[in-house]
Amino acid sequence: MSKYKKLSHAIYYREYHIIWVPKYRYRVLKGAIKEMGERDIRGISEWLGCEVRELNIQEDPVHVVVSIPPKVSISDYMGTVKGKTAIKLFKSYSGMRQKPYWGNHFWARGYFVSTVGVDAEMIKKYVKYQEKEEKREEKQQGGFRFL
Repeated sequence: MSKYKKLSHAIYYREYHIIWVPKYRYRVLKGAIKEMGERDIRGISEWLGCEVRELNIQEDPVHVVVSIPPKVSISDYMGTVKGKTAIKLFKSYSGMRQKPYWGNHFWARGYFVSTVGVDAEMIKKYVKYQEKEEKREEKQQGGFRFL
């Protein structure tokens, strides 16, 4: 499996490490709730065209490394995942809605996101020496440059 993905007009490598927590960091992500969460996060991600590379649901935080295509913003991804999983959890476990600390929200506001990618030094070298490399290749091909 190549780390680069293709769309009709783009080739991309966009992986993110995202972390989010239940409201008030209450430790409820265990047992059947954890299993449902894993299944739903993977299913929603697939539905959005995203690929979950790693998923770790602990009792309080959720960690996911996910490849998200350029046509899906991170905020759209997180809004969909958090919204749909919360709705399903409240439908499946109606007792959770009764507790005073939930209200109508299962997840805490916000999330942490960080890019996972190619080494920064390697990118800097690529950018710095790219023009020199292209000129060398152009010279080898007799003045023609292919895109």
